[in-house]
Amino acid sequence: MWKKSKMRDPTASGQGTAQKRSKIPGVMITQLVANIPAGKSTPDFQRKPITLTIQEGKLAVFKAVVTGDPKPQVNWTRAKGEISEDNRFQSKYDESSGEYTLEIHKVSGADADTYKCFATNEYGKAVCTATLNVIEVGFKKEKAMEELDVAATDPSEFRKLLRKSKVKEKPMKKEDGEVDERFWEIILNADRKDYERICAEYGVKDLRLILKKLEEKKQERVEEQNQYVEYLRNLRHIEVKGDGTASFEFEMELKDPTSRIFLYKDGVMIPYSDDTSQKHSLKTVGKKVVFSIKDLVPEDAGLYQVDVEEVNVFATEFRIPKVDFLVKIQEVKAKEREDAVFECALSHPLAKIKWMGKNSALEDGDKYSITVSDDKLIHRLVVKDCKQLDKGIYSAVAGIKSCSAWLVVEADSDSAAPGKKKAQKFVVTIPTKKECDLRCAPTFIVPLKLHTAPKGYECYMSCAVKGNPKPRITWYRNNISLNTNTNYYISNTCGVCSMLILRVGPKDMGEYTITAENALGRAECSTTLNVRDDSGAHGGSGSAIPGGGSAPHCRSSSWKSEYTARYLPVHASLSPLQPNPSTPTTLSLFDTLLCRD
Repeated sequence: MWKKSKMRDPTASGQGTAQKRSKIPGVMITQLVANIPAGKSTPDFQRKPITLTIQEGKLAVFKAVVTGDPKPQVNWTRAKGEISEDNRFQSKYDESSGEYTLEIHKVSGADADTYKCFATNEYGKAVCTATLNVIEVGFKKEKAMEELDVAATDPSEFRKLLRKSKVKEKPMKKEDGEVDERFWEIILNADRKDYERICAEYGVKDLRLILKKLEEKKQERVEEQNQYVEYLRNLRHIEVKGDGTASFEFEMELKDPTSRIFLYKDGVMIPYSDDTSQKHSLKTVGKKVVFSIKDLVPEDAGLYQVDVEEVNVFATEFRIPKVDFLVKIQEVKAKEREDAVFECALSHPLAKIKWMGKNSALEDGDKYSITVSDDKLIHRLVVKDCKQLDKGIYSAVAGIKSCSAWLVVEADSDSAAPGKKKAQKFVVTIPTKKECDLRCAPTFIVPLKLHTAPKGYECYMSCAVKGNPKPRITWYRNNISLNTNTNYYISNTCGVCSMLILRVGPKDMGEYTITAENALGRAECSTTLNVRDDSGAHGGSGSAIPGGGSAPHCRSSSWKSEYTARYLPVHASLSPLQPNPSTPTTLSLFDTLLCRD
């Protein structure tokens, strides 16, 4: 039940010489002196307290920010008596934010009132008001006794009390498995086709028992509504329009036109006005009542209820899926008697979206074809057999998101067959064949490493190069070509370029360079070979190289006869640059890897 306050004490008139106007609506300023010194000012509100609607037992907080020089003193009063000094009423000031607050702890129905905030200094005072509305819960013994006392002296109040006691029954104790009141509020106003879905959402399994109780509750609801409502029909649940607003409507005639209409969201009363530019608005056209919600945000989702006085007449649930348009619908141009197609893509799967044409909802049928892809992401609207009457703005609505585009219908130049649907032409565009250019300049993908070899041992150098066309490989020592030098065994297999020195001596020391060159470019890679006089060493890995180079993998000269037997005939019969592909003993990639560092 709602306990609303009434303003019995209007704002007191000023005692000063003049009334000033504040920039904040609803603030009255009284100047107490004729002239105000330079740099001084009367008090004013930079932010005034707002009207609160609080459930019984919760905390209510009024906040205000005032200005003025000298700094004003702020105090709070209420229309019905004085603010008690107990701990429930606490007046505070926050220096960091400059806010003056009045906290009312554990509000009750008796706290519903009009509260005033005064800001006073030596040059004047400013005052503004704010109302506290309290949602009372349960049965209040003191209030019932007051009503009985009034009824005992006033026969009209006694008759009102009788009518109220007739329709207000004691709440029944919930049994195990009984559903909450939100379920009943939704299903009482739902269409019969939605009963099964609503029961499944709230985990209700015994649909037959629910239908029986539903008929009883509907009868009770009708008896309650008959107190204030002459008739109620054509209830339409909340839906999002193409312009980004949500609205629900119904037709209602009140027995008493002065009866108050309240709007609730999730049990909390929300203010509204007849100005459609406001967040919540009420528009009455004849007997039709339309509630609208503007500038939709996800927080607008919830259960909306409309009450006439204390009787509920309509409830609708507003759900907002978390979805957006990845691809919006675009303008479509079509000739008469042709089909027009609008298509959009969503960020999350949605089984159905709302299509609108010229502010009217569209349904799948002979004129319109509405389809959705298997993954529920791509939605399509087909306007069949377009006519001039079909041109206009079409919209796709998903949750609180929407997109719109024009349908332009061009006149058909073919007058030979008026009224006959023109055969559609489909154009298949085959993409042109693109040649894939795999040519590239030479590059070394595995460079040469630094080498240090003991005197008399063999040393193996290798690297990897790529390039297309196949690059020409040339080895150099101290800028002198080695390709025709028979003391060095050179090979190039599948891009692995290697060179073997069978018996390393001081004459082999120096800088070794390998170049790779084709028609697209040239690349080179260099390393240094150091020869160590270490006659006592016998094979194995060389020592680490100062400066961070890796130690070489040098093999003993005892491998010379084996290598000569396997590869020397091949080397002797082939040029350094063109290995013989028909010779089975050509150096394989596996053999090359065995010889690598």
